[in-house]
Amino acid sequence: MSRIVITAAETACALGDTLEASLATWQAGRSGLTLEDGLLAGRIADRSVLKGRRYAAASNLSVHVARRAIAQAGWTPEQTRDCWLFAASSRGNAGELLGSHPWRRPSRRFSASNTLHSEIAAAISIELGIRGPWQMISNGCSAGLDALGFAWMALKAGLTPRVLVVAVDLPLYPELLRDFRDTRLLSKTNLNDPLSPATSGFHPGEACVALTLETDGNGPTVAQYAANSDAYDSLVIPEDGAPLAALLAQFEKPDLICPHATGTPNHALAEVNALRATYDPIPPLLLLKPLTGHTLGASGLLDIALLSGALRKGPLPANFPSLTCPAGLSLQIPPQPKSILKIASGMGGHNAAILLHA
Repeated sequence: MSRIVITAAETACALGDTLEASLATWQAGRSGLTLEDGLLAGRIADRSVLKGRRYAAASNLSVHVARRAIAQAGWTPEQTRDCWLFAASSRGNAGELLGSHPWRRPSRRFSASNTLHSEIAAAISIELGIRGPWQMISNGCSAGLDALGFAWMALKAGLTPRVLVVAVDLPLYPELLRDFRDTRLLSKTNLNDPLSPATSGFHPGEACVALTLETDGNGPTVAQYAANSDAYDSLVIPEDGAPLAALLAQFEKPDLICPHATGTPNHALAEVNALRATYDPIPPLLLLKPLTGHTLGASGLLDIALLSGALRKGPLPANFPSLTCPAGLSLQIPPQPKSILKIASGMGGHNAAILLHA
């Protein structure tokens, strides 16, 4: 059976403008979150990669990060031309839709294309010369993990020998933050502790991440993907976590779990209940959003990129020592986990999970 290998990974997020820099910040035990107008949030430092006249900000950033991932993978122009592309975002080019980017020097000629979610995938295809099919996935906060799952399915089916997966979200716009506050999803206290009983919401973060997947090579492998839906509510997930538990039951028991753990009170309760219903004992948890913020549709793929990069370097860094650990759970990271389960849950009740083998 073919192995689906992550042959390259790149990112720009609050931890650093490259994956290498992000891993160094994580290894040093530092969060990328800073105060943004009184809100703890994660901002990409280098703003130049968001700018350009032809494309919207999320599209410009995606082209930049995707180009670096392909260079790292060592793909020839011919291999790049024939690859498949899956792109993902929850909010797409929200800045252009909301008119929040006067600094980007946009051209009115591109005002229609700049407001399309699909411009992200189209821009990558055009600028990198990709002639294989591209798809744009917008499954809320599950989007990046679902894009990786669809890439895994395409490779398993033998439809292509290589796939580029890109996920991006730039949520730090006043209009979006107001909507999140109105929906009572945004943190009210800046407590950066997603499983604490006192958690009050998530901390938004910017990110773009790109992975190359191939059926040959060395590196961490994507072993399994599965997804389901709650069919419950447009904003919250069932407190008993039953649909998520049903999804987790489809996987082998992993050595480590990287949960969604956004920091909303509803999610902290439901996800922990799902874990308790599925495992006895529960595998240890690695919480990454205290480092990066919640990067919406990019979050699942960002965590996979960080995990795959860290696995190549050696032992995984520890959790923040100050994080709350609910009863029956552990935040003690095993030194050499052989399997890691990454979970994502999207607004509207869509769950996805990826099993990663070291």
